[in-house]
Amino acid sequence: MTDVPTLKLSIILERLPLESRWASHHWELIGVVPDLGGEPRTLVERDTVWQKLYPGFEVSLHRDEAEGYFLNASSEAPSVFVSLRTDEGGEEPYPFQATLSYNEAARWMDANERVERIAAWPELASWMGAWVAENYRPEPKKRRRPNSFKGKEDRLREEGTS
Repeated sequence: MTDVPTLKLSIILERLPLESRWASHHWELIGVVPDLGGEPRTLVERDTVWQKLYPGFEVSLHRDEAEGYFLNASSEAPSVFVSLRTDEGGEEPYPFQATLSYNEAARWMDANERVERIAAWPELASWMGAWVAENYRPEPKKRRRPNSFKGKEDRLREEGTS
């Protein structure tokens, strides 16, 4: 069995007021920190600001997602991607899952999930980067011959197979 590196984290959401005729507030992802344990709890509740902590989430590094981790780790700002959901009839979103894979987050968005991203703390970004350096090698890009160098027969053959 292959070892799957895993780290636990806590997710912080914040409710902020809106000046809108359709909604009085909105929620946004404001932080991801090393796991603090316990149950979901309020961190700040004053005036119009409310911050809530959701502990107990895990991010794991799976070999079949290596390219997604590479794309994230090699970006200017390595991130944690968090899927947020809302219960039917409920106003308050909650974190559903988290990932470090750019590709996995894209699949969630393709499935109409609400996905937000937040910068990974430096040790998390380093942990992911070290794993990527050890476990991922980008496939070499194949150079395609420009159409201008192909003969008429080659171009017709390609059009016939498309």
